[in-house]
Amino acid sequence: MTKFGKTVRSEFMIKASEDPKQKAILESAWAAFSTYGFRKTSMDDIARGAGMSRPALYLHYRNKEAIFCGLVEGHYGLAFEQVAEALAATGSLTERLQAAFDAQGGPAMKAMMTSPHGLELFEAGMSAAGAAIAEGESALQVIYTEWLEVEAAAGRAELTGTASDIARSFCAALKGVKHTSEDYAAYSSGVAQLALLFGAALRPR
Repeated sequence: MTKFGKTVRSEFMIKASEDPKQKAILESAWAAFSTYGFRKTSMDDIARGAGMSRPALYLHYRNKEAIFCGLVEGHYGLAFEQVAEALAATGSLTERLQAAFDAQGGPAMKAMMTSPHGLELFEAGMSAAGAAIAEGESALQVIYTEWLEVEAAAGRAELTGTASDIARSFCAALKGVKHTSEDYAAYSSGVAQLALLFGAALRPR
C-alpha cells in the first residue's frame, strides 16, 4: 500500500506521540473541555481527571493552551494515518475521497459539534493551537498532492490544475464546510457533497 506523505506524517507523529501520563492528561483535558468549556476548565480539573497533582501536571504542560495544542497534534497524527490509508484503498475516486474527508475530520469533529461548547472549542483551537493547525493542514495537503500525482500518472484521474492547487482546494473546502455547518449532520452532508463534486471533476473523460 502506498504511504502518501510518509515524511511529513512521520515528523508529525513524533511530535504527537505521548507517554502514558501525557495520554491521561490529554484524555482528561478533552473530557473537561467538552463538558465545561475551555474557559471554565481549570488545571486542577484536568489534574484530578488524570489522577495526578497539579504540580505534577505542570511538569508536562505549562498551561491549558499547551494542553490544547497537544490535543490538536494528536488529532492530526491520527488523521494523517487514516487519510493516507483511505486514499490508498480500492474504490472509485469519490469513494476514496469520501473516506479520506471523513477521516480528516475524525472523531474530534463529531465530538466538538455535539458538545454544547463546540464553538468555544473551535475558537480556543485557533487561539491556542493556530500554528499546529496550520502545520497539520499543510501536511495533509502534501498527502493529497502526492495521491493526485499518482492517480494522474496512472490515468485514473484527470487533473483540472496542479496537484498542489487541487489539494489546497480540498482542505479549503473542508474548512469552509466545518465553519458553516450548524451541526454534525450538516457537516457530514457537506463533506459527502464535496467528495461527489471533486470525484466527478477528477474522473477521466
